Amino acid sequence: MFLALRELKYSKGRYGLIGLIMVLVAWLTFIVSGLANGLSSDNASILKNMDADYFVLQSDSEHKLTRSALPVEKLDEVRQLNGDIQAEPLSQTMLSVYQTGSNKKIDIAVFAIEPEGTLMPSITEGQNMAANDEIVVDSSLKEKGIKLGDTIGDKDLGIEWKVVGFTKNQKFSHTPVVFMDIQYFSDLMQASMGKKVASYNSIVIKSDSVNKDTLQKNLTDAEVITKQEAVQGIPGFKEEQGSLTMMIAFLIVIAAFIQAVFFYVITLQKISQFGVLKAIGAKTSYLATNLVGQVLLLAIVAVAISIGLTFGVSAILPESMPFELGTDILSQYSGLLILVSIIGALLSLNRIAKVDAIEAIGRVE
Repeated sequence: MFLALRELKYSKGRYGLIGLIMVLVAWLTFIVSGLANGLSSDNASILKNMDADYFVLQSDSEHKLTRSALPVEKLDEVRQLNGDIQAEPLSQTMLSVYQTGSNKKIDIAVFAIEPEGTLMPSITEGQNMAANDEIVVDSSLKEKGIKLGDTIGDKDLGIEWKVVGFTKNQKFSHTPVVFMDIQYFSDLMQASMGKKVASYNSIVIKSDSVNKDTLQKNLTDAEVITKQEAVQGIPGFKEEQGSLTMMIAFLIVIAAFIQAVFFYVITLQKISQFGVLKAIGAKTSYLATNLVGQVLLLAIVAVAISIGLTFGVSAILPESMPFELGTDILSQYSGLLILVSIIGALLSLNRIAKVDAIEAIGRVE
């Protein structure tokens, strides 16, 4: 590393420029990754955070919770299956409601569950619902001015619900989730929307011993899917994440190409110097180690600076912007950026190995 450090110190401008480019590419990669993860959470956090292993849906629902309708008798059928199975019903719909005293509409995703069941998330403020007209809502509704004790309702249905509790990170299709009692919800749908037959959107299963294939074999006229498949079935989820993932992939490929070309050009400019070093006894492995050391040092410093810039930007972003950059994603992309930097230097290593000392000395003369 002696030679690498000396060269970095001597050619500050040249290496500073490539370092700046690496910082900008890594910074943009982290920003896009944070947005992708934030949008993913904003779209499907309720399913991702749900204490569940499998979802039973209508057989032709194409893994989409919103398209499924199961008869209520299916719940008893699932609960009678052999094995360690915990099954709970789940119903869902999208509504536009009003806060009492306001004419401004609020879009919500209603998730009807058993209040004392495992699908009920942790209450961060207030209490669990104890009556039919009580609901627990996602804390993002506070940005809409909703407080404990407020009422929201549907004017078309002529019904109001009292907010008795808040929970965190419970969104569906970029919409805050409102939890209510499933029996009340079923009665409401039948009475207000003309549904003659009660149904559930899904039956959620928690089991440590029974797998998906076993469940599927023992259930008729239904489809069993995993939690990940249920998340992928949210309308627009795959398309949204696919676009952002492609952007990240292109950024990483661009970073690799930029660094490969930069170090290859520098290597060509130093062919004579490498030849002289070989002539006085320097081994190819020594020269290669110094090149990799330069790349590794520049990549680590660039990634570290870009991480700091990313957290600085995230601190000033508005809360309404879905941005989430966890440790796992940060370490994953940091390692990937450093790896592609080293891979990009392999082209230069091949050129160094082919340097002929006598030919290079001749060039010097």
